[in-house]
Amino acid sequence: MNKILRVDMSNLSTSIEAVPPEWAGLGGRALTSTIVAKEVIPTCHALGANNKLVFAPGLLSGTTAANSGRFSAGAKSPLTGTIKESNAGGLAAQMFARLGIKALIIEGLPKGNNWHSLHVNKDGVSIGEETELIGKGNFAVVETLEKRLGKKTGVITIGPAGEMKMLAANISVKDSDSKLRSHGRGGLGAVMGSKRIKFISIDDSGAPGIKLANQEKFTAAARVFAKAILEHPGTGQGLPTFGTAEMVNIVNEAGGLPTRNFTYGRYEGNEKISGETLRETIIERGGKPKHGCQPGCIIQCSQVYNDKQGNYVTSGFEYETIETLGANAGLGDLDQIATADSIMDDIGVDSIETSIAFGVAMEAGVLPFGDGEGVLRILKEDIGKGTPLGRIIGSGAGHVGKVYGVTRVPVVKNQAIPAYDPRSIKGIGITYATSTMGADHTMGYAVATNLMGVGGGIVDPLKKDGQVELSRHLQIVTVMLDSIGLCLFIGFPAADIPTCVPALIDMLNARFGLELTPDWIGGLGVNTLKTERAFNLAAGFTNKDDRLPEFFREPLPPHNAVWDFTDEEIDAFWNF
Repeated sequence: MNKILRVDMSNLSTSIEAVPPEWAGLGGRALTSTIVAKEVIPTCHALGANNKLVFAPGLLSGTTAANSGRFSAGAKSPLTGTIKESNAGGLAAQMFARLGIKALIIEGLPKGNNWHSLHVNKDGVSIGEETELIGKGNFAVVETLEKRLGKKTGVITIGPAGEMKMLAANISVKDSDSKLRSHGRGGLGAVMGSKRIKFISIDDSGAPGIKLANQEKFTAAARVFAKAILEHPGTGQGLPTFGTAEMVNIVNEAGGLPTRNFTYGRYEGNEKISGETLRETIIERGGKPKHGCQPGCIIQCSQVYNDKQGNYVTSGFEYETIETLGANAGLGDLDQIATADSIMDDIGVDSIETSIAFGVAMEAGVLPFGDGEGVLRILKEDIGKGTPLGRIIGSGAGHVGKVYGVTRVPVVKNQAIPAYDPRSIKGIGITYATSTMGADHTMGYAVATNLMGVGGGIVDPLKKDGQVELSRHLQIVTVMLDSIGLCLFIGFPAADIPTCVPALIDMLNARFGLELTPDWIGGLGVNTLKTERAFNLAAGFTNKDDRLPEFFREPLPPHNAVWDFTDEEIDAFWNF
């Protein structure tokens, strides 16, 4: 990957740049955050001319390394005001890597009201005017572009929510089945919409491909790496069998399943939305209980969900969406949740942020808890069409709480807290509080250690002991995964299978002709986290923003657990 593509929307120009030496060893999140920190004014308006949207594949993207096709997008977040990186599966990372593209940087705002598209190929990037697809959903964009440009075309797109610059808008990436994977959190779809870019198409025909410094060494290490993934009970058995929804019963038993807008820790209808029920339903209807979100995925924790007639509804049906609509908003019906998931994919909103926003709206009395038909109606008729109510909910849980005067609003830095209550799973609470990007379970997935014993033993989820150190370690390691282009769940074998990390280092060395050691992982993580935090401090954030909402001091049934960390204990996270 030897070139940077730059697009300036202010004058509709494009250029190809050499990769600066200081960026040569970076990829994915480490690269997007480095570029944003260097080139974006921290105090700028996230939807204004001074913000930049950056896309970057991981360091191993485009190779045969298992699960290495995650694609990073970065910018200043319009939802949180912090630096933001979000990564997604799909085809884009592998295509960018094969084309030799280290990063695509989009800057400036266009004059006038015209909409545009970008087209990326072996010659660089070009800008076109777009009229046909404006206002269309993401599925229509993919379908139309495949007819216009060919079935093999890669697609990065925003839906109507992104066009309307809603703060929960996401960016979608076409996958191998011509469906969608999403850059979900932080409102990056609104940033792309502000630059009036409806979609980016990718043609990797004639691409130079990936050249390995040592093919034999890479192949040997890749086999060891894949073997470690398949040997781990989480990535080799649990996730392929039940998908991420395996967590419903696990988290419910732990008393940390957010229910009725984070009022309770257990949901009496948990079996109706569990991973076990999901699997049975998918098989019964002729769907796919195992499915990859990216080429080269061997975990296969995604799936394809059909309706009662055997027709496609959605894929990539994740625990967080199932939980936050099923238990937290009280829908309790997989068919309704799946339909909502499909609509959110199509209109282009983050399913976590939007689902939590519905829980807050239900507490405000906008609609009753459990009103699945009301949720579907608001998604289609309000958010999808940009009514005042739709714009409120489409701008996230924090905005709903402010508009309706709700005090129980589960957000950190204005980003919704996902499907784990931090009172009963305290390690993830530290991650929510200290994350440089607002509440985000994927920043340091302490749930795996708190509840599943990943990493050498359970850190008691109901006690404070060891949680700060656990979250710090996981956040540092997660930067490595996000930067190499690896799936988050590689963290499971990396923690438990002794051969996994050495094989990963061997692949990097064989890919680039380097002599990295495992210490490099920690250095990359620490440096990136410090870069992200420095951006946030310059944007006006302080340690006082690393806090959970005060209602988490209320006891949570069934354990009557409370969030009991002091400010000093939370602030100690940054002592590295």
